[in-house]
This record gives sequence, C-alpha cells and structure tokens, in this order.
Amino acid sequence: MSEHGQLRVRAMLVYFGVVVFAIAIAVRLFQIQLVEGDKWRAKAESVSTTWRTVQPERGHIYSEDGRLLATSVPEYDVRMDLATDALTDERFNANIDSLAWHLANLFADRTKEEYRRDLTDARHRKERYYLVKRRASHTQVQALRTFPLYRDGRFKSGLVTEKRLVRMRPFGRLASRSVGYVLRDSSALAIGLEGGYNKWLSGVTGRRLERRLAGGVWMPIDDGEGVDPEPGSDVHTTIDVNLQDVADAALERQLLKHGAQYGCVVVMEVATGYIKAISNLTRVDDSTYVEALNYAVGEATEPGSTFKLASLMVGLEEGLINPEDTVDTNRGRVRYYDRIMKDAHEDEYEKVTVRRAFELSLNTGISLAVTKAYGKEPKKFIEGLKRFHLNEPTGVMIPGEPAPTLRGPGEKGWSGVSLPWMSIGYEVALTPMQSLTFYNAVANNGRMMQPQFVSHISRNGRTTEKFEPRVLNERICSDKTLVTVRGMLRAVVDTGTATNLKGAHFPIAGKTGTAQILRNGSYKQHGLSYQASFVGYFPADAPKYSCIVVVNGPTMSGIYGNVVAGPVFKEIADKIYSNRLELQQETLLAQTTGPRSPVSMSGSASDLRTALEGLGVPFTLEGEGEWMTTEARDSLVAVRPRKIPSDAIDLVPNVLGMGLKDALYILENRGLHVRVQGNGMVKRQSLPPGTRAFQGSTIVIELT
Repeated sequence: MSEHGQLRVRAMLVYFGVVVFAIAIAVRLFQIQLVEGDKWRAKAESVSTTWRTVQPERGHIYSEDGRLLATSVPEYDVRMDLATDALTDERFNANIDSLAWHLANLFADRTKEEYRRDLTDARHRKERYYLVKRRASHTQVQALRTFPLYRDGRFKSGLVTEKRLVRMRPFGRLASRSVGYVLRDSSALAIGLEGGYNKWLSGVTGRRLERRLAGGVWMPIDDGEGVDPEPGSDVHTTIDVNLQDVADAALERQLLKHGAQYGCVVVMEVATGYIKAISNLTRVDDSTYVEALNYAVGEATEPGSTFKLASLMVGLEEGLINPEDTVDTNRGRVRYYDRIMKDAHEDEYEKVTVRRAFELSLNTGISLAVTKAYGKEPKKFIEGLKRFHLNEPTGVMIPGEPAPTLRGPGEKGWSGVSLPWMSIGYEVALTPMQSLTFYNAVANNGRMMQPQFVSHISRNGRTTEKFEPRVLNERICSDKTLVTVRGMLRAVVDTGTATNLKGAHFPIAGKTGTAQILRNGSYKQHGLSYQASFVGYFPADAPKYSCIVVVNGPTMSGIYGNVVAGPVFKEIADKIYSNRLELQQETLLAQTTGPRSPVSMSGSASDLRTALEGLGVPFTLEGEGEWMTTEARDSLVAVRPRKIPSDAIDLVPNVLGMGLKDALYILENRGLHVRVQGNGMVKRQSLPPGTRAFQGSTIVIELT
C-alpha cells in the first residue's frame, strides 16, 4: 500500500474513533438527564441544602438580689441579597447614595464612598449573601431597619440579619471564674456555674434548612418546616454582689501589698452553707490580677496550721487529748526519727498546755499531743479524721473539685513521720472550700452543710426547682468538744496568733495558717515559698458567717496568716457588720443586758422593730414614724420617733447613731455625695445637722 493510502486509513480510524466517542457522550448525557435525572437532581439538592442546628438562648444567671451575673446578648451579621428580583435597578440606584451615607455614619468603619462602591460591585456580581457588617449590636440593627431600602422589609430590600447570642458578664471579673463558661464545641470545657448547671441553662436546640452558596457560606431558607429552639431556664445564685465586690477588692489589695502569686476568699452563710462571695485572683504581671483559675474549689494544697483544729478534735472526741495537759516543746525543736520539727519562733516557749499550743499555733505542741495519743495506733487518728468527712469532696455543683488527700498506714507515702507532720497540716491536702466546710460545721453547732451556690431555678418568672440547704453530717462531734474548740478558736483572736483581728463591735473566732509550699516534691528547691491563710467565723458567740482567705506565694511585707490573710477576713467581716442590722442589734442587746450605761441606735422603724422582735428584746414604742431612735433602759429598750424632715431638702439631715445603710439612703436621697470612714454606726458627720448644703456637696461620715 502506498504511503498516501496508509495516511487515508489512519485518518478514517481517527474519524471513526471520534464519532464513537461523541455517540458515547451523547448516550450518557441522555441517560443522566432523562433516565437518571431525578436521582442526580435529588443528590445535588442534598449537597447544596441541609438541616442545621440552631442554638437556643442560654438562661440568665442572677445574684441573690436579682442582678445579672451572666446573660446572653444578641449580635448580628448583617447581609444583603443583591440579586433578589424585588430589588430593581431603579430602586437600587435611587437609594444607594443615602443608604451608603447612613451605613457610614452608623458603623464608622468605611466611608460613604466605600460603602457605595462595595455595594454596587456586589450587585454587579449578583451576590446573594453579601456581608455588610459582622457582629452588629441589637441597637444598630434596629437603626438599620429605618434606613433607605432596608425599611421596605427583607423581601423588597434583600436585607438579611443573622442573629447569634454572645455570653456576657455585666460585673466583669467579679466571681467570673465561679460563674464560668461553656464552650459549645467542647463538652470537656464546662467551667463554674455555667458548667455545673448547664443542663438547666442550655435549653433545647432547634433546626432550620440552609442552602450553601459560593464560598461555602450557608444561608437560611424559610420553608416553614424548621423547629424553633427552646431557651434555657434561669439560675438564681446565693451570691451577694455588694459583698462580692468587697471580698474581691480586699483580696486584691493584700495580694498587691505582699507581692503574692494568687489567692482566694470564700464567704459562707453558717446555717445554710450558701456561698455569699467567692473571689479567685491570679497575678499576670507586677500589678495586675485576674480571675483565671478557681483555686477555692479546684486546688487542693497542704493546709498547714488550719488543720490543727481537726487533729485536736479527733483526740478530744475520744478522750485521748486534754486541752489542759502540758507538753514540753523543747523550746520549739522536736525530733521525729531523722527529721526535726520547728516552731515559727524558736526559744520562746518550753512547757505549755495543749490549749495554749493551739492558740499560739505551736507545731511542736500539737504534734506531741497527737503523737502521744495515736503514736501506737495512727490508723485510729485517720479514722477520726474520716468521721469529719475530711477524705471526701463536698459535692459542690461546680466542675473540678478534687477529692482530699488523706492517706493512712500501709498506703504509699506513709512513713514514721507522717503522723506528727499530718497533725500540723502536712502530708494531707484540702481545697479551701473543703477546709471552710469543716470550720463552718464547728460554727454551726456540729452540723456540716454542703456548700451551695444556687437557691433555685426559674422559667418565665416561675420557680421550677429549689435547692434547699443540704446537710452532709447532722453531728460531726459532741457538744463537749464543740464548746472546747470554739473557746480555743475565740482565744486565737483574743490572745493568740491573730490578735490583730480583734474588733470593737463583734468577736471573731478562727485559726491562722502558714504553710511551706511543696515544689516538685521538695520544700527547699528554688527557695522557700509559703501559703498564708485564715479561716473562721463571726460573730464568735452566735456565728452567722464563716470565711476562708488563702494567699499563695507572698514575697514581701510578711508571710504569716494573721498578717497576710487575716486583714482580708476582718475587712469582709466589718463590711458585713456595717450592712447587717441584725448583727448590730445583737451588739446592742449585749450592751443593754450588761451593767454598762445605756446606748442609743437609730434607723428605719421597720428594720429596728423587726430586729428587736426577732432577737426577743423587750421594747416599748413611744410614737410612730419612718425613722426611729432607741434608748436602752433598765429592763427594756425605748423606741421613739426620730424627725428627718422630708420637705427641707436643702438642709443636712441628722444621721448620727444610724447604721451605714440607713445613713447612705437618707444622705444620698438629699443629693449629697457621701464619703465613709470606718465601720459600725455613725458617730460624726462633717456637715452639721440643720445646715444648708447644695446638691452634690460632699459629706464625710465617720463610723465607730
């Protein structure tokens, strides 16, 4: 075959192949479009649209008095469908200038010209989901809906607002770690009350149909078949915001003063176990502290000397320790096997009673008493501690509480020196909340209460669930032991290591603690570090509140519990006293029943009467009025009207003898700016009663 013939054959083969390939494509297209069309159309539809979860609005978290601690605030992504048929070129061109001007003024992130250009370009591209503004506020969206084009409604303007809820804490860092948070994409990250009460707060998710657009953006489709989410319930806490503010500020001042690493404070109501305030502060630079970790609930450390109370109570309960027994401290140095235990101040004491050893927090004295009682049977000592539930978590409804560390003979880590060192708060670990729960039981006549942050749950304003005070142990010890240790705790403040906490208005009882901090298994590596603490209750004779303060890593101006932690406790106690009329009235009762001269108090008539009746104080009412004054007589208290003229608004009222709450109410209602010095009742005011003062004038009131 000639060369020309070969070329012709090859061309025919190529031509035939192309024709066959074209026929195959045509057949496949026919098959896809007509035979399998429904199948592929359904598949394409399923890929471009899907049902997506809609998150519900979380419930609110309230303080004790109904103020918001956490709430959900709406934010919006503002988008625009610039290809909708209802938005004609004529309407768009007629309104784009004024719309761009309004957007530029509202958001101040682009100029009018930039908004005009961006919207026009997006319309030319026929964008159906153009992002106008991300994270616009509810107020801004309300304003948007009055703008040109947008005021015509969604379908005529193409305006789309996509709502999402952002969690906000109106009081900032106050109790922020205890309020906590929940990350939606990680159930493992559930912190604080947000995590502990998530099943009530979270609500029920909804669903809606959405279509995927170019760029992977999903746009909701209103097909009428979606399910609306169901909002969560509201959580009502026991937190007192005013007291929380005091605790937070007092703790921060001491942390700054002593250059500490971190610290915490918890205030508990004795009778109920309700938490009234909790603060956890961590240093992030030389002068800034933030709420980063919940040390009060989540960090167990060796408590040091505050544990001595439990050690003595075990022996007192079993009759193996007598507070009047004498121990020889060898001037603050006692050897146990190859280790020497020392007191903080050596050579000061030699032979002391067990009672005095506790008041002075002598390590040697307490360890000698416990070792004498339990040296041959240390297991009995551990069993006694377990009867106080010091081996169990409290069960507080905040995630992250560890179980205490309390090992016994035969367990890993136990040695011949474990008993004496455990007796003074080493080789044992408790969280501050667990220590406070134990001390609160002593204050509460032996009844141990579970710490609780929440009083009830509500929905649409109606209570759906209550959290009544819960008893962990009806009686942790005998009355005899309670009387003994409460007297010893009182003596710590009166004549022991915490005399700087003595108050003029009410007695405090408690125990100081100063512990060396264990670092990488050693107390000596990289230098010594300390933990200072004070835990107790007040008033000592009729306890209403218990409190613990723990400061970790103080580096200057002292390291001991009475100096570093004690002042925080006292400031909180003083603040509670000045704002709780019933505590002031108990002081009045003590004064009126003794041989001292009569005293006088003033305040709201209803408050005074309620307090006197509640305390069982006999009184006679000598007139009526909104404000009253009291005078102690031989066998009763006389309550007489106190004139506070309501019409003389330019005259300075007389608030002498009143408590802080009533004095502030009266003075601030007169438009006066009040500065407060001290605690208790008003004993002096800088502007004399009856003188004229303009609104905005400053008056200084000095409290006893």
